[in-house]
Amino acid sequence: MSSDRETAKAAFLETTGFGDTRRQALGGDASTRSYERLSRGDGTSFIFMDQPPALETAPCPPEATPDQRIALGFNAAYRLAAGRVDAFVAVAGWLRAQGLSAPKILAADPAQGLAVLEDLGDDLYATVIAAGADEAPLYDAAIDALVALHAVRPPAVLEADGSTWPLLAYDELALKMAQDLFVEWLPRLKPVRFDDAALASWETLWAPIRARAEAGASVFCHRDYHAENLIWLPQRQGPARVGLLDFQDAVVAHPAWDLSMLLHDARRDVSADRAQACLERYLSARPELDRETFLADFHALGLLNIARILGIFARLVTRDGKPRYASFMPRLWTYLDACLADPALADLKAWFDDHVPAEARS
Repeated sequence: MSSDRETAKAAFLETTGFGDTRRQALGGDASTRSYERLSRGDGTSFIFMDQPPALETAPCPPEATPDQRIALGFNAAYRLAAGRVDAFVAVAGWLRAQGLSAPKILAADPAQGLAVLEDLGDDLYATVIAAGADEAPLYDAAIDALVALHAVRPPAVLEADGSTWPLLAYDELALKMAQDLFVEWLPRLKPVRFDDAALASWETLWAPIRARAEAGASVFCHRDYHAENLIWLPQRQGPARVGLLDFQDAVVAHPAWDLSMLLHDARRDVSADRAQACLERYLSARPELDRETFLADFHALGLLNIARILGIFARLVTRDGKPRYASFMPRLWTYLDACLADPALADLKAWFDDHVPAEARS
């Protein structure tokens, strides 16, 4: 860390009343953010978020054309928030207004990329389940939180704590960027090669699925809703028992997307029985949905999401030097095969069988 950045962080903490805290670095993730826990002698603690703005390309302007977004870079094309603290602040406030447990914002300087947040603790879903907790009530609560989110039509612009942020759609271009991460990055890690004919077929097969996804984009989408971004808060009630993290990239999307993130979790096994129980709980809570149509969308968009994550992990391993992400990939192939078991996806199954041999699916 540069001395200038450390000086700016120390000054921010001093001027916002947190200069007396003890700072402890926390583990990072796949992003350019870093976190510290701030502690006082009385036992209170807070989370310090550091997102240097210069480390990311620009986010997507709401009125940008597809060509303009591509020119601005990956974040704009894919409609990521570029780690912007004002996005985190605005989304957090909106989530809390819905009765959900996003961290309270105690201090923020979006221009510098700094914020102090409520500390929701260390009881990540992945951690407490690994320690022996019964996963059923945790997953039931996670589904209930999605049901609560999906019951509300989100506004076009989120506003909270002095920050505003546009809630854009997970649209055609962003979905195409997502699907193409697979064919761009997997060949750099695995013994596969996609010629022009394979790539043309790939695009033809995905085009109608993207159209369904864009047409069904109707709900708030956390976009990274999985067991390492959810905190178990059993002392709270109902959906508020689910502490939410890492939601700054939120978009308006098809409701199947966050369900796929939860049930096709790259970092822990979610059994077919647990996934089925979660889908049944969700569909029971939303009787207005056509069951067969929704499940077909869940399989198709789940497949797109899994392919996207495989591409991202291949990129993290080969470009960013983070080999641990390779260990998650076999689990994703298992989820991918489960989605491809849907007869409606037979053409995509044939594509994978033809172009991604068994030895590459590991």
